[in-house]
Amino acid sequence: MAAASPVESLQEEATFPLCLEYFTDPVTLECGHNFCRACITQCWEGPNTAASCPQCRETVQQRNLRTNRQLANILEIAKWLSFQAAKGAGGGRVCGEHQEALKLFCEDDQTPICVICIESRAHRAHAVVPIQEAAQEYKEKIQAHLQTLREEREKLLGLKVAGEERSREYLKQTETERQKIVSAFQQLRQLLEEQERLLLAQLEKLDKEIVKIQNENITKLSEGISCLSELISEMEGKCQKPASEFLQDVRSTLSRCEKGKFRQPEEISPELEERVSDFSQKIIELMETLRKFKDTLPSALESLGAHRQANVTLDPDTAHPQLVLSEDGKSVRRGDTRQDLPDNPERFDTERWVLGCGGFTVGRHCWEVAVGDGRYWAVGVARESVGRKGRISLSPEEGIWALQRWGYRFRALTSPETPLPQRRAPTRIQVCLDCDRGQVTFIDAGDEAPIFTFPLGSVPGERIRPWLGVWGRSHFRLCP
Repeated sequence: MAAASPVESLQEEATFPLCLEYFTDPVTLECGHNFCRACITQCWEGPNTAASCPQCRETVQQRNLRTNRQLANILEIAKWLSFQAAKGAGGGRVCGEHQEALKLFCEDDQTPICVICIESRAHRAHAVVPIQEAAQEYKEKIQAHLQTLREEREKLLGLKVAGEERSREYLKQTETERQKIVSAFQQLRQLLEEQERLLLAQLEKLDKEIVKIQNENITKLSEGISCLSELISEMEGKCQKPASEFLQDVRSTLSRCEKGKFRQPEEISPELEERVSDFSQKIIELMETLRKFKDTLPSALESLGAHRQANVTLDPDTAHPQLVLSEDGKSVRRGDTRQDLPDNPERFDTERWVLGCGGFTVGRHCWEVAVGDGRYWAVGVARESVGRKGRISLSPEEGIWALQRWGYRFRALTSPETPLPQRRAPTRIQVCLDCDRGQVTFIDAGDEAPIFTFPLGSVPGERIRPWLGVWGRSHFRLCP
């Protein structure tokens, strides 16, 4: 056993063995032993005039208690040295009452205490644990909150990225419509110059509103990310401090962690989305009007550029065994039982999906899919290398770009998914694939209204094939 330090030896000599505390108002008996005045007085209570020393049992005929001033001075030195030793060992945190190191933690009062405090009336009946054990417990709680805060920050970062992507998409849509307007009015500029300025002004207003909303959202998200980063940094620093200092105001720390949430900014309002959609519809109506003058405006119509109508058929070698294809490969439905089909490498074995035959690598192609009144389906394109076995996520990362209807939910399968504006569910969908630009657009074939466009460059430069997902009792028919 290591020898006690001089400070510890001095502390031991300055401690009265009966009360286990420093001598208080020390007095000396005739036999030379020292006691606290209050302790020896309490020991001698009773009718007997004779008394004895509690330590050596020598009889003391007269209770002559002499104050030991030298011991009192030594006590002050011992207390000062104890304070300095505890201050050096405990990072500056010592008991303010007893000048001892804070080695325990009172769970009832949620405060660090010293070994002397545990015997006091204030803490005698309380639950007490070693301070390092308590610090570890609360560190684990703080770490759990830190993980939540980090996840919240990542969520906000994801929202920021997704919001920027959606904003760029809307701006690209408006830019596309602007190009159509300028091209269509080249032959009629003198007659329609005023109308052109009006439409461009409306587009400019939409641009500004979209950019304004997005900038506000980005500002809010950036502020939220900054606040969470500061809080996380503060909490991480807090966890590095000594246990006694770390546990000060621990309830307040936990409360701040629990309140470290950030209200997500509002998305671009459905009203603004509807205005963009309505404007696109106006442009479609304008183009229809101009088509009536195709005899006089052939160059304008050609400049609009058209997708080549593709004759798409479904590939039976890729169809899930529960999907039933027609003989001509133009329609598909879900059967009641799983067919006994060869499990070739091309076939989807878990997901009820099917690919179109062939595929496309260059050019612009368009085909139409009749989905009828089915409520569970997905329509789109997939890359040639899309996974065929096991569970596969419906996302561009897995090689699928599509729209999905699931009951009353209608959404674009982006990452994260993009809910589409509430509208009448389409019964016929036109899929327009531009391989050269890496883009796919979905149009409601009933009223020719654009539904959703995956942005430029989102579809990779490899063979792309038509793709269908069949659930429920949906029945698909490829047109024509």
